[in-house]
Amino acid sequence: MDAWTALIAAHVIAACYVLALGPVNIFRRRRDRIHKIIGFTWVTAIATTCILSFWIMDDGHFTWLHGLSVFTLVTVSLGIFSAVRGNIPAHRGNMIGSYMGTLIAFGFAVAAPGRRLPDLISTEPATVAFAAGLLLVTVAAFVLTLKRTVRPAHASRQPARVRGA
Repeated sequence: MDAWTALIAAHVIAACYVLALGPVNIFRRRRDRIHKIIGFTWVTAIATTCILSFWIMDDGHFTWLHGLSVFTLVTVSLGIFSAVRGNIPAHRGNMIGSYMGTLIAFGFAVAAPGRRLPDLISTEPATVAFAAGLLLVTVAAFVLTLKRTVRPAHASRQPARVRGA
């Protein structure tokens, strides 16, 4: 695998995790440690997606998608700062807006002529389906593992007493 293919693969994998993890945090009711862990993972994936995009250029020129990457890095940063400061409505707006921007970019990446993703979908549909399934399985395993292993913040560090002991 050459460096160009590895760059594209890393960008696509990170973007797919952004797309898969976003709804998990957006639609979860509880805003707990699991939310923070998934959020940290999501922010890492979206930052990776955006930063890698700067080395992916058509004909050596930046496009409007690179502008979206800059905008996304700014809005995600504002979302983090808002959460730290306790401004949850601003945090929610920035993060959901960043997720929606990623959906829009994905739509253009799939629909725009001359892009590699539509060619891959038409020439290797089984590979794309396998990769999508693998992605969903790893996201589900990640979330289920968090649910089973992360204790709520209010949980006592002492084991529960056994009745009659």
